[in-house]
Amino acid sequence: MDLKLTEELLALIAEERGAGTRRATAPGDLLGDPGSWPPVRTPAGEFALLPVRLERDLPVISRWMNDPAVAAFWELAGPESVTAGHIRPQLEGDGRSIPCLGLLDGTPMSYWEIYRADLDPLARHYPARPHDTGVHLLLGGVRNRGRGVGTALLRAVADLVLDHLPRCARVVAEPDLTNTPSVSAFLSAGFRFSAEVDLPDKRAALMVRDRTYRAQL
Repeated sequence: MDLKLTEELLALIAEERGAGTRRATAPGDLLGDPGSWPPVRTPAGEFALLPVRLERDLPVISRWMNDPAVAAFWELAGPESVTAGHIRPQLEGDGRSIPCLGLLDGTPMSYWEIYRADLDPLARHYPARPHDTGVHLLLGGVRNRGRGVGTALLRAVADLVLDHLPRCARVVAEPDLTNTPSVSAFLSAGFRFSAEVDLPDKRAALMVRDRTYRAQL
């Protein structure tokens, strides 16, 4: 059963978003606060990003990570401590990677990492440009897969990044080359296939969505 948001929790989220708007202008900020970005309408429903809080969100994210279809690519199956060990350094870091839940009509159903690709180890493997912003996506629950939800949300998140990070000219991603459904979803969401890249843990498809062509793709 996916986590449902109570009225109390919705009020807390609204409070955090207000604080996030203030934090987004802090000196040295790298990505702003995706939690302050307004919800958007998509063909799948109203979508919003909510920055992760481990004490609230770890059980549902860990459960998703233990789905065999997810574990095959994320490689974070196991007890909650495995997922926590992956997320906590991002939360305690300098803001170059922000883990978020994706809420569809108020229900958590996806996990996202929005990160500065030009400041990430990925930048050693492709011709990165300043302020390139990357996305990682996990869809939780079988019912959210194979019916275009991933495509709709990838397009929505890429648009949110380009709308709220004006210095970002490109949104990039590096799904496993063998993850055909993921690569297909990126292509359908307006990303282009740029190159095959050898990363330490996989051979990846470098996918790019350019600000210049966002209206055409």
